[in-house]
Amino acid sequence: MSTLLIADDHPLFREALRGVVARLLPQARIDEAENADALYAMVEAHPDADLLLLDLNMPGVHGFSALVHLRAMHPQLPVVMVSAREEPAVMRRALDHGAVGFIPKSSDAATLAHALQQVLDGERWVPEAALAAAPASDEEHAVAARVRELTPQQFRVLQMLGAGLLNKQIGYELGVSEATVKAHMSAILRKLGASNRTQAVLMAGKLAVEPDAVQVQFDEIE
Repeated sequence: MSTLLIADDHPLFREALRGVVARLLPQARIDEAENADALYAMVEAHPDADLLLLDLNMPGVHGFSALVHLRAMHPQLPVVMVSAREEPAVMRRALDHGAVGFIPKSSDAATLAHALQQVLDGERWVPEAALAAAPASDEEHAVAARVRELTPQQFRVLQMLGAGLLNKQIGYELGVSEATVKAHMSAILRKLGASNRTQAVLMAGKLAVEPDAVQVQFDEIE
């Protein structure tokens, strides 16, 4: 029996995807997640799933970082990005970071079904415009390679750091001591090659959908 995972924070779109999958694979098991924590728990529970349909933007998921992390932790799990962002460059970056497909949310049910069938058959599916777009930069690939070195807990700390949480707040969210958070922080800085927290967040920001906006945000703070 096939197992498909759906991660999206919009209930109506999850329902639409579930309907397409149910018609395509009537016997398939379908699991869903609506935020980052639920996503990672779902993937841990079903590491051998046949496919993950991952929204590009949902609570706790920042740009392509979740895709990069999941591909590092579960390279056997095919991931298709699903998003309302339909710029060719965004789609191309998703492919460059390991997605096997990119389905625009504007796609009709027939296109969704065709895309899913093609991916399940072991092929890649993406709108043609994405293939003509410029690839991700060498700098972005270098950052992705460093992010892939982070453990799941270190990755979560980095994500919370990017959301503006302090060490004490991160410790509370993870149920660990502030000293443990500091230890994770030291490991993160070492693996990313960053000298401080701000630099680490800016580096991770290279994987944002709009990386320039992250840079501007920190320039304004400073």
